[in-house]
Amino acid sequence: MAKVTLTEFLTLDGVVQAPGGPDEDRDGGFEHGGWLVPYADEDMGRFVEEGFRSADAFLLGRRTYQIFAAYWPRVTDADNLVANSLNTLPKYVASRTLDGVGWHNSTLLKGDAVQEVAALKERLEGELQIHGSGNLARSLMAHGLIDEYRLLTYPVILGAGKRLFDGGAVPAALERTGGRTTSTGVAINTYRVAGPPGHGSFEPQE
Repeated sequence: MAKVTLTEFLTLDGVVQAPGGPDEDRDGGFEHGGWLVPYADEDMGRFVEEGFRSADAFLLGRRTYQIFAAYWPRVTDADNLVANSLNTLPKYVASRTLDGVGWHNSTLLKGDAVQEVAALKERLEGELQIHGSGNLARSLMAHGLIDEYRLLTYPVILGAGKRLFDGGAVPAALERTGGRTTSTGVAINTYRVAGPPGHGSFEPQE
């Protein structure tokens, strides 16, 4: 069975919309695209590369797939680990609106995304990575299909935009398995799902 990991860039108030550029996603009149760029540094780059080193396949939503497919095939540097991984490894694209996917080694999942991913988890081995793909990620979280979270939280508040945990996620307790802070103040934390959340009370016991 495959392990599904989710890597997301998010603000302190949980926004994941359009981190890399102004035109990535303007839904809802979003005007803060590219908010990640001022905080990019070598520390962040190293963490991203470490993540891609463990990938066996990728799972992408339509918008993220189109952004990646327009950029990464043009990166031909033999030493670029991210480009080599994305350009060669299997890519599964969840979309009901795309007619086809032309990027090398890509497969279109046109059915119900939750059912398709659940079947992929059963069929594949290794690590199935999701990058970005906020709509898809929220659908999978609502059905408990994410096994590990890799969250890069940036020291910026936007007050508007699509959020990762925006209702509908299955309640879960997470175990922190790693973390660091970059030179620009980005908090990088990894968590694995450890089961249902526990509960208690600070009320005095009689």
